[in-house]
Parts: sequence; structure tokens; C-alpha cells
Amino acid sequence: MRRYASLVGSLIGSLSSIERSAVAELRFTSHSSPLLTLLRHFSSDRISPPPSDIRNVAIIAHVDHGKTTLVDRLLTSSGASLSEDRAMDSNEFERERGITISAKYTSFTFEGTTFNIVDTPGHADFGAEVERAFSLVDGALLLVDASEGVMSQTKYVLGKALGRGLRPVVLLNKVDRPGATVERCGESESAVFDTFAALDATEEQLDFLTLYSSAREGWASDALPVGATAMEAARTEGMVPLLRALREHVPPPTGDPEAPFSMLVVMTERDQFLGRIATGRVASGSVSIGDRVKVVSHADGGHQEGFKITKIFKRAAMASIEMQKASAGDVVSLAGASGAGVADTIAALAVTEGLPPGQVDPPTLSMVFSPNTSPLAGREGSALTGSRIGERLMIESQTNVSLRVHPVEGGGGEAFEVQARGELQLGLLIENMRREGFELSISPPQVLLRKGDAGEKLEPLEELVCEVEEEHTGDVIEAVTLRKGELLEMGPAAAAEGRQRLVF
Repeated sequence: MRRYASLVGSLIGSLSSIERSAVAELRFTSHSSPLLTLLRHFSSDRISPPPSDIRNVAIIAHVDHGKTTLVDRLLTSSGASLSEDRAMDSNEFERERGITISAKYTSFTFEGTTFNIVDTPGHADFGAEVERAFSLVDGALLLVDASEGVMSQTKYVLGKALGRGLRPVVLLNKVDRPGATVERCGESESAVFDTFAALDATEEQLDFLTLYSSAREGWASDALPVGATAMEAARTEGMVPLLRALREHVPPPTGDPEAPFSMLVVMTERDQFLGRIATGRVASGSVSIGDRVKVVSHADGGHQEGFKITKIFKRAAMASIEMQKASAGDVVSLAGASGAGVADTIAALAVTEGLPPGQVDPPTLSMVFSPNTSPLAGREGSALTGSRIGERLMIESQTNVSLRVHPVEGGGGEAFEVQARGELQLGLLIENMRREGFELSISPPQVLLRKGDAGEKLEPLEELVCEVEEEHTGDVIEAVTLRKGELLEMGPAAAAEGRQRLVF
């Protein structure tokens, strides 16, 4: 037994950090050999399934509408064993704040179909993550709280999905709550239709399928269950109706498996053993370990050659499995193309042009980052100089395409203007740098103005939703209108009596 454990330990020690993190997520049953399970898990003869057996789906939801919980339940329904809840929240800020910040994906198999599920951020500040996520998928699942209905951030992300021609499947969640009555669910479904229409959805997109679920209890149903008997029947079915509906209504990916290989890089990460890892969907052809590839820059179209694929990974539940070959339509991660950045194309040597990188909404706010010059400088952090701050910001801008960094004129290379989508994005960057040991001074945020086609000055607008007690409604309306806010909608809040919902 000791020799057996030693063999397992030496095998794990030879793996890269990505593989070791995957091993940590494995759960062995008492009826299987840990060593055989490990070897089977990292078998190198894995190849992508045919495109007809793949479904790439993005999940769209407002903050706290149950998106991450739903992904957990889908994974467990496929037989995965999760070490904890909120499995897709891999970022420490996501776990602390309970929101999705960065797009990420995982996969599982159900009844012979491989589902690549992409988790999209629910906040407009992370719009670049949304744009990148939709380049991976062919369909979408719109998750809506049955009591609250469609919220502002949902509209933003949904508009991006409809603009790309996706046909979302609508899932009304939390229908097990007392406020999710038949009447309220009907109102929410009507509100979803109105939102689709307001976002210029096509007739095909307006003819959407609606399902009902309780992600917390782990079930979904084709019809709204009314009564204890219907609710118990829905619990028995679990997530099967939702998975079958996605398989039927989401089209398989397109792409010619026989064409030269090409893949648009959507995400990047760094491994201490393998170097840069690039993630994306294979647009055409196939790639195997050992293949020679080039990198086509999205900025200037330049070509970098001399790269060889050393590893192919695929996210499966909460682990990373190694593959031998990836084909058109599948979402995978590649090691070996160290020159690839976000929005670049990794392709076969015969390819001459890169894939379209897609559009990213321009930034709306800017702040100036500079070294801490206060009397208390140097007491908390270790990275104090402007050059260190500039290097860190440049690294961030390479992985976050919505972030723009420019040296401030006359700043002597010590001050940098950082342009971002909003205050939340900037706040997370500042807090992350602080935890990494940086000390810095920041300026108040400034709104970025743009010029329209006719030369007119344009400024960004935000939608504000307030739920307040009825007696305070007048005070809130007055406070917002004094700040140039315009009241668009006013009505009773669905979640509680005696409260008003105001939209500015």
C-alpha cells in the first residue's frame, strides 16, 4: 500500500500546476482505484467530439438572480462532484462580493452531448468580458428572477446577445418563493418579451422558449408547477428538462473541421511551467499536440511564427483534462503559443488573415494612477515607484481589452491615465493592486466625453433603479432629478408591499 501511495504521489508531483489543481478537485469513490481514476482522467488520447454533439451556451443574468447556483446544479446533474458551492466563482473578489467579474467556462456531458457553459458577468462595467464570452457560444440561456423580472444589467448583456443573432432560452428562476405567483410569473414573462422587442429582437428571437426553475433546489420544468404534487414531480425530474431544451434549441457550432486551423483567443492565463495559456473556440480545422502554429495580431495584422503546441487542455466540471486533439466548435486552452494575447488569432501556418476580434464598448471613466507621495508613504506596500505601477497597469491592459493605459503628459513617466468602463471596474483594479503590495495615489474619476458623427458632444448615461418605501418616494425623485436624472418608470415593487420601484 505504501508503494501504491508513493506511485500516486510521484505521478502528481510530475504534473503542472494546472493539472495539480485539477487533481485536487477529483473525488474518488470507494469502488474505484484512485490511481486508475487519475490515469483515466489525464488520458492523452482524448479528442473533441464532432460539432453535432457540442452545444456552446452562455448564461445571462442580473446580479443575484441565481446564475452561479444554476451552474453548480447543472454540474452536479451531470455527475460532477463539487468541493464547494459557487464553483465558477474562482476569483476571490467574486466570492467576497457574490458577483461574476470575469468570463469563464466549463464543460460536462449529458446524454452524449458535450455542453460548454460560459458564465458571463452581470455588470456593464465588465462589458469586454461579455463581448469575449459571446464569441465562444452559439446560444444563450437568459436567467430571470421570477419575482424581480428583467433588471437593468440584464438588458445590457441581453442586447449584446441579440445583436450577435443568438436566440436565448428564457428561464424564470426562484419560482419556489412565495412572491413568484402565477400572476407575477406571467408579468415577468411579458416583461421579458417587451425587453426583447425594445432591443430590436427579430421575430425568431421573439419566439423564445420559457422554462421555470429553482436553482437552489436543483430542478427545472417545462411548465410552472402549481401545488405540492407538481412541485414534487419537478424535483424528481431535476435539471433534465432544461438540459434537453438547450440541446434541442441551441444550434451546434459551425466551422469546417477540414479547413486550416484557426482560433480566436478569448482569455489568457499564465502557468509557471507551461507559460501563457490561451483559451478560445476552434473556429475551423483541428489542432494536435506538436503542431506548428502562428499568431496573427489583432492590432496590426502582423504574423509571429515559430510556435509549437505543447499542451491542449479542456475544462471539465472543476478539473482540467489534457487532450490530444481539438477540432472545430470545441472550446479549449492551448499552451505553446506564447506570443498570443486576447483578441489575437492562433492559426495554422497556411492561414494569412486573423479572425475578426469583435467590438468592445469604449471606456466611460478615467483616473490617474501615480506613486504615493503622502507623509505615510512606504508603510504598507513594497511596490512604491511609478515604473512598477506602470508595468502592473500594462500587464492588466494586455488581459483586459476594455482597459486603456496612457502615460500622463508631463508626468515624467510616473503618472498613468487609466480608462475603464466604470467605477466598479476601477475599484476592483485598485483593490487588487493594494493586496499585491502596491502603494499609489489616485485622482477622482473623470467622465470621458466623445464626439458624435455630427461633431456634437456626447456623454455616457446610466440607468438607475431604486426600490424605496412609499413615504420616501418623493424625496428620492427630487434628489435624483436635481442631478439631471429623468424619471422613466414608477410602480409598486414586486418583492414587498409598501415599496415603490423607480427607474431613472
